[in-house]
Formats: sequence, C-alpha cells, structure tokens
Amino acid sequence: MDKLVYPPKERPEIEYLSDMYDDGLFPNFLVDKVRAELSSVVDFLMTRVHSCEEAQRELDNCVSAINAIADEFYEYDSEFETVARNSVGATISMILKRFDITIDIETAIRKRNW
Repeated sequence: MDKLVYPPKERPEIEYLSDMYDDGLFPNFLVDKVRAELSSVVDFLMTRVHSCEEAQRELDNCVSAINAIADEFYEYDSEFETVARNSVGATISMILKRFDITIDIETAIRKRNW
C-alpha cells in the first residue's frame, strides 16, 4: 500500500533556493518564479492527506514547470547550472523531509532536464 502524506498542522518552514538568491548570477525575478513552483507543491501538500503517488505527480508537474523557467535564464545572461540544480534539489529534499515523504530525491526530480 502506498504510504500516505499527512499535512502538518502548521505550514513548515522551508528555506527556498537560498544559494540562488545569494548568487548575483541568477536574476531574482526568475528565482522567484522557480520558488513559486516549489511553493505550489507545499500548498498542494498542505490541502489534505495525499498518497506518495499523488505527491510524485505534483513534483513531476513542478519540475516540468521549472524546466521551462530554466530556459529563460539564458535570456538574461545566466544559466541553470550547478548552483541552481543543487539549490532546487536541496529545496525539494527539504520539502520531502518536512512532510515525511519517503520518495528518493532522484525519483522526486526525475522529470528534470537540467
């Protein structure tokens, strides 16, 4: 049986993309777009009890949206490189941990093209 993901009583503290915000290479308005996608996963998980399968579908949607945003970085003399990839991975890992989701990080970000 698929493990269930229970929302906490209060919204968990998540440190979103701190390395990207700290690095001047990444335009903040684009980092904000990536953050909004990650935040939408948290919003989804806060709504009700979900299965891990449902959580993975939401993560797939999030990562697919981030793929599109990653392409925008080139337009602003930036790129979605190692710092960005690691920052997104760290944020998703934190989300998985805060919600006690037993999905492996590589599976959680399986739709990435970055």
